[in-house]
Amino acid sequence: MDSTQLDANFTPYTEVSGEEYMNDEQVAHFRSILGGWRQQLMEEVDRTVHHMQDDAANFPDPNDRATQEEEFTLELRTRDRERKLIKKIEESLQDIDKGDYGYCESCGTEIGIRRLEARPTATLCIDCKTLAEIREKNRV
Repeated sequence: MDSTQLDANFTPYTEVSGEEYMNDEQVAHFRSILGGWRQQLMEEVDRTVHHMQDDAANFPDPNDRATQEEEFTLELRTRDRERKLIKKIEESLQDIDKGDYGYCESCGTEIGIRRLEARPTATLCIDCKTLAEIREKNRV
């Protein structure tokens, strides 16, 4: 699994009929998912740092050196994507603290439990996201 993807080792939230959206149990559920995902990404960063320190070698063969440099470049590019994702996760955790998590930043409607479980950093409901993608596609 790509580390920028959410580890799906969580139990999906079981909604109770008539319960309030983003109640304490739901908030705790998503705080746990986001915190676990952030921890997983931070561990990847640590592994990369150790890997690059431990495996860095000055190979006499230019081909070996080039291979290692390409490997490190790919790894750093992945870590950069993960750094951006960690920032989004931290923004989502801040939204939880402010009471804004789970609501579309464009129209204010509920994003939905299942959508948030699939993409915990989602900030738009499916309708607004679809419209944004259509606009983006038409701009190109």
